[in-house]
Amino acid sequence: MPDIEPKQIPSADGGDAHAPDPEVLPRAKRRQYTAQYKLRILEEVERCTERGQIGALLRREGLYSSHLSKWRRQRAEGQLQALSPQKRGRKAQEVGVEELTRLQRENERLRARLEQAEMIIDVQKKLSRLLGLPVENPEIEETR
Repeated sequence: MPDIEPKQIPSADGGDAHAPDPEVLPRAKRRQYTAQYKLRILEEVERCTERGQIGALLRREGLYSSHLSKWRRQRAEGQLQALSPQKRGRKAQEVGVEELTRLQRENERLRARLEQAEMIIDVQKKLSRLLGLPVENPEIEETR
């Protein structure tokens, strides 16, 4: 299979230019900003006095105006702790020590009951064999 070379496209100045690579780039990672960076940008925005300076700042940094409004709200709520990146996803539910011990006791109690029930079933099976009683469907009883 021959190697694929980029096409030579004549440019306006007379030279040859390469066509852009058609390779699909990997999915972009979510950007995360440090608290110091957020504060620095907010301070720069507050120093902007002329029309269009904030837009130029946003374009230069690759930000959106929604970033500014969100960061301002976070700053008002509690400065650095609100501005530091938050862990995404569902919050882990903490199980209390009392709850854990209660569940462990219940688990042990249920295990003991299961073991007792299995012994009773085994005895019933042996008794039915000794008495010569037919077991209707042994496969079903084994899975119960």
